[in-house]
Amino acid sequence: MNLLNHLCYPNPTHTPTPNLNLNPNLNRSQIRPSSFGTLSFWKIICDTKLHYSYPSIFIYGHRASGKSHVMHVLLKELELPHATVSCVECVSVALLFEQVLLSFFGCDAASLLPRSASLSDFVRIYRQQCSQSPAKQTRYIVMEKAELLRDTDANLLPALLRLQELDNVTIILLSEIVWDKFRPNTGCFEPLLLHFPDYSKGELHTILSQDRHPSYSDEFYSSYINILLGVFYSVCRDLRELRHLAALNFSKFCEPLEEGKETDTHKLWRNIEPHLKKAMQTVYLREVSSVQWEQMQQTEEKENGALRGLSAHTHVELPYYSKFLLIAAYLASYNPARTDKRFFLKHHGKIRKTNFLKKNEKTSNHLLGPKPFPLDRLLAIFYSVVDSRVAPTASIFSQISSLVTLQLLTQVSHDDQLDAPKYKCAVSMDFICAISRTVNFEIVKYLYDFL
Repeated sequence: MNLLNHLCYPNPTHTPTPNLNLNPNLNRSQIRPSSFGTLSFWKIICDTKLHYSYPSIFIYGHRASGKSHVMHVLLKELELPHATVSCVECVSVALLFEQVLLSFFGCDAASLLPRSASLSDFVRIYRQQCSQSPAKQTRYIVMEKAELLRDTDANLLPALLRLQELDNVTIILLSEIVWDKFRPNTGCFEPLLLHFPDYSKGELHTILSQDRHPSYSDEFYSSYINILLGVFYSVCRDLRELRHLAALNFSKFCEPLEEGKETDTHKLWRNIEPHLKKAMQTVYLREVSSVQWEQMQQTEEKENGALRGLSAHTHVELPYYSKFLLIAAYLASYNPARTDKRFFLKHHGKIRKTNFLKKNEKTSNHLLGPKPFPLDRLLAIFYSVVDSRVAPTASIFSQISSLVTLQLLTQVSHDDQLDAPKYKCAVSMDFICAISRTVNFEIVKYLYDFL
């Protein structure tokens, strides 16, 4: 039995057409190797243009795993009518509706939307336009960053998943999170799930090797990418970040070539190893731009005659209160909870350090590593160390989320634990001392290990 019968239901008003073959001119170098199976899968979904395709498809995978690129190449090469909508750019639902109508029916249809368009307005206009211009083949609406739809009206996502009841249209949702975190409590039509796995090490090597500088051979740049992945693959598999790191450190890798040969791999590795180790400390942070980094390196070489890695800046530019939040998080991670009274209360009485010492507490907390702490303790320390009175606003909580995104804090509790989330501080002693100096805060005086 044809697999198409399980995925599509035919439109009785149309007769089936011959199978749609993939464009022989399709440039497969534009698509990741593991996506060739997706080509065959998509051919099944779109095998007959005049048949109704599956109403909705949910494609999920981590960032920079090729979801948007593969969909763009497939829809373009198969010459399928489609509308691509970025949920980041469409800051309102009205802009989303306007983009869909504009792509399928032109400016006249988009102008029919009222200023504050609702879902019912969009459905009404879409139905009118479909009756005037019925679909000759399946239309596709691709929604990038679809996880942002969860912040809109509760009835928007279920309505979009049922849009095929109006016309021969398929909704394609591209997301970085799984469908279980999408599913509304009220229920909705279940889409067809398609997972894009992370790039393998071999795929990353193949893709990054295509960025070769024309002045160097393929073997030389391939060996550089192999070294880069050997260092970073265990901590970072983001193609964009790896591409940034490859471009940033390649000039340092090439320095020994002035006195040696491309085949002298041991000398090349000894030269680049310290720079890659320093770069690992600031993966994802992007403390400076690539141009600023190159200028900074040139200036330091002239002044000091020494090389420094990506950690030349000892701190990240953070908002004022975010610095105090990070300081409070560090104190909460490395101080025992019962010492908070000693450090942050004015009238705590005489408390000697020997009263706290036990046999199993003689080891330095900095050697044991950061301990998890609840959100309420973080805020209590924050309000004690900040040099001004701060109201507990949503801005403070959003800055905590930003610190987690920057990987300066690590959330160790479950996502669904909303009442008392727990965190860990993920920065070093040197890093937090540099942050403290920018706000004139002597953090050493508040650390239990240094009493």
